[in-house]
Amino acid sequence: MRNVAWVLLLVFAFAIPWEYSLDLGAPLGNVARVAGLLMLLAAVLSVLQAGRIRNPGPLLWLVLALFLWFCCTCFWTIDTGATLVKLRGYFQELMIAWLVWEFVESPRDLRLLMNVFVAGCWVLALLTLFEFRSAEAIAAGQIRFAAYGQDPNDVARYLCYGFPLAALLGSGGAVRWHRWLTSAYLPVALFAVLLTASRGGLLTAAVALAGSALLLVRGRARPVLTAIFVLPVLGVAVWALIPAQTLARLATIPYQLGSGDLNQRLNIWWAGWQAFRRDPVLGSGAGTYVQAAGLSQIDTAHNTALSLAVGSGLVGLSIFAALVLCAALAALRTQSVLRLALASVLAAWLVASTIGTVEENRTTWLLLGLMATAGRLAVACPEWLQACFPEPRMREAQPAAQLAEAG
Repeated sequence: MRNVAWVLLLVFAFAIPWEYSLDLGAPLGNVARVAGLLMLLAAVLSVLQAGRIRNPGPLLWLVLALFLWFCCTCFWTIDTGATLVKLRGYFQELMIAWLVWEFVESPRDLRLLMNVFVAGCWVLALLTLFEFRSAEAIAAGQIRFAAYGQDPNDVARYLCYGFPLAALLGSGGAVRWHRWLTSAYLPVALFAVLLTASRGGLLTAAVALAGSALLLVRGRARPVLTAIFVLPVLGVAVWALIPAQTLARLATIPYQLGSGDLNQRLNIWWAGWQAFRRDPVLGSGAGTYVQAAGLSQIDTAHNTALSLAVGSGLVGLSIFAALVLCAALAALRTQSVLRLALASVLAAWLVASTIGTVEENRTTWLLLGLMATAGRLAVACPEWLQACFPEPRMREAQPAAQLAEAG
């Protein structure tokens, strides 16, 4: 049963980036939700069969504390219905951190989980490119493109998280075709990010790509030479293929930053700040930002910290901040290229969290779970972890059999 749960975890991680593009309808929901529920069932049966669970780390205790605090807000929430709906979603999302911690047993498992997540990001990028060339989009004169059923800002964000992981896997892959496939993700996904016309996504991409560049050029000259030839080709493709209106929207980033409007986000944040001041300690109830701030139902906080502060108060925000800090410390316990990749992902996530509400995304909890698990493996089996994520120079010196085992 444990093997079944592990396979379902891989399916789940693969489906997360493009989950809303395949909705099975009521009562099942999207593909990631179905895979997640099956995975949870298999995980529970596996734990009952074994009669034990892995000792929880600090991050899991904080995840549990956060969810219990969200539950406590039901006693004083200003909208019971909204809070109960959010609690169901939070349970489905926060459980991901435990599932990754419980079923990733070795560095090879960690690498495989990263691989399937990047593969899912590949699917999201290709679906976005397909939407860009669809007859409906061309006829409608769209300037923002995203995979069917997905929000353009979410698409850009998820693709950006894949940049450092793809660079990590591409720089240390054991098989040539695998290295080329993961490395090719960078230009293809960047093109897809530009198609979304997400200004926040482009800022997140800049941070993620900076970390990816450091990973790729670390001690090697070949990626630099490759970039010299690839970047001009990518620039020509962007100029020739992406609609001028799409690029024009992205070009307004300096104006938005200079004007201080940030696409009307300041008004939303100001309304949220006023709601926070009314109940700063306990909050107005999990998931009630819109109601507390008096906004339209289609609005969101567009800021993770403010969303948590309004809904769960300083108590909930403090638990979440401690949780992110715990994941960051776990990532720092790893070494060399893995540490750089995880730090780059976390930096991109932090940028995204300032302009988006990301605590409700499954991707957030998958990535936090990966960081915590990597930190655990760095203590339990540092040599094996180093073999699975070697420095480029080390990779060239390792025997082919050892690389195949690591990959």
